[in-house]
Formats: sequence, structure tokens, C-alpha cells
Amino acid sequence: MSQEAKHVSVLLHECIDNLNIRPDGVYLDGTLGLGGHSFEIASRLTTGRLIGIDRDPTAIERAGARLAPFGDRVSLVHGNFADAAEILSSLEIGGVDGMLFDLGVSSPQLDEVQRGFSYMGDAPLDMRMDSTESLSACELVNTWPEERLSRILWDYGEERYARRIARAITEARELRPIETTKELVQIIKSAMPAAALREKQHPAKRSFQAIRIAVNDELGAVARMMETAPDCLRPGGRLCVISFHSLEDRIVKQGIAARENGCTCPREAPICTCGFVRTLRSVSRKPILPSEEEIADNPRARSAKLRVAERV
Repeated sequence: MSQEAKHVSVLLHECIDNLNIRPDGVYLDGTLGLGGHSFEIASRLTTGRLIGIDRDPTAIERAGARLAPFGDRVSLVHGNFADAAEILSSLEIGGVDGMLFDLGVSSPQLDEVQRGFSYMGDAPLDMRMDSTESLSACELVNTWPEERLSRILWDYGEERYARRIARAITEARELRPIETTKELVQIIKSAMPAAALREKQHPAKRSFQAIRIAVNDELGAVARMMETAPDCLRPGGRLCVISFHSLEDRIVKQGIAARENGCTCPREAPICTCGFVRTLRSVSRKPILPSEEEIADNPRARSAKLRVAERV
């Protein structure tokens, strides 16, 4: 089965329903991937337009083939979703009616072993979503100081054995460079107690997540997107963001709250004097979660959370 056939877009129907797509509207998919969400958006457009962004050149190529039937209704851009506002400006698009950001790692990045994202195979230690970027997992693991390694394992992976793993990495690389995912997995395992190795979760899962986040500056990208992208929405336009771990979700939640309830005046003040202007309204107070049926069909959707806000 091809990678395209395996790919399942997370919370697809929930995203499409919440975007309130108009046939003549302008929409942005900031994390194109294989184009599953984009295909459903574009198929609902007549005179409208869809802008698709991805930092992975392979995703642009594959999604481009999938979306080719829509012709000039779809424009694809190689770039970082954190720069969505700048990209729209460069295309002379003054505002959009909806924006979608799926913050998860795409299926090909996980399934294609040579990309170096997975702890289940043996491949060069890479993990770059954009292969044109300079920092790879190999450089990070072999050059970053032990204390910094420990901090990202704890902060980004919530790895309780962060210090032990960071120490094991620095000791191993003194003997020879750590160059493959298999080598890194063995080092991580060597630093963990026997009880941790017997847990249901793979012992390297949290460390690989942390390193991937650091290599691709994923949290920084989410923060920059939440600061600037909502300003590109037209009144009534919808922002839909799918996150997969608490660190991303917290940034999204706080970003929406800052634009919805950001007044800093004392509660007893009769009027607002801080100058706050409300620009977003949460469509639902709690995140939208995948159904049991979707989780059964696509286990990777299990941790997904969709937050939706509307421009006021």
C-alpha cells in the first residue's frame, strides 16, 4: 500500500465543518502535508482560492499532484507556517476566510524510515521537516551541551530520566559520533532503569519527540503563528488548530485567550483603559476531540485536540 493510501487526515470532518467554507472564500492550509484537508477545502470552492504551505518540499510535491485537478484555485508555497502572515502578504492577499494548522508530524515523515523521525527503524539521525535547514538531529545530539540536552528532554518530552539520558549521550559521543536512530535508541535505553524499559510506551518515544521539536523549533513556530496569523482573518473568519501534545495546545489556548480576554484592567475598573481590543472568540470552550471510531481507524489521532476561534 502506498504512503498516500495509508494517510488519514486527523479530525477531517470536524475541521471542514468548523471552517464554514464559502465557495467564493479564501482559505489557508498552513500545514499541507499530503493534502487531505486541502483537498476537502478546495473541492468546496468555485471562485474561491486555497493557499497551501508546507516546510517539507516532498509534501509540496506530493500534495501538488493530488490537488492538480483544482488548477489555479490552489496555490502551494514552500515555507514555514509561522510565516503565514508574511506569505499571504507576498501573494498580495489582504485577508482570508479561514485558516487551518495541523501541527502533527505527517505520516510520510514517520513512516519513511530514511527521514530519521522514527525510533522504530534504523536511519541517519536527521528529523528535519525542511531538508534545506541546517540543524539536524545528528548535529544537535553530537554538539549541544549536556545541560541543554537535559533541558530539552525534560521540557519538550517530559522525560523523567532526562539527566541520565543526556549524560549517556555525551559519554557515548566522546567515543564516536552518534549517527543513526538505532544508535540513539540504544543509548537512551542504556540510561533507563529496567522498570522503565518494561513500560507500554517505547522508551525512546519522549526523547525523540523532544529532539524533533528542538530541531524544527516547533513550539517557537506555533507561538509566532498565534501572534500574527489571526490578524489575517476577515471578520467572521475561522481559525482551526490541531495539536498533539500539551505543549502545543497550551500555546494555542493561551494565544486565543490573549485575543479574547486580554484586558489587563482591574476587575473593579468601570471601563477598559488598557486599550485591549478583542479580536478572537472561542467557538467552543473545550477542544474538539476525535471520536472513538476515528481513533480505532487511525490510532495516531488519539492525542489530537482541535481548537476553533472566530475573528470578531
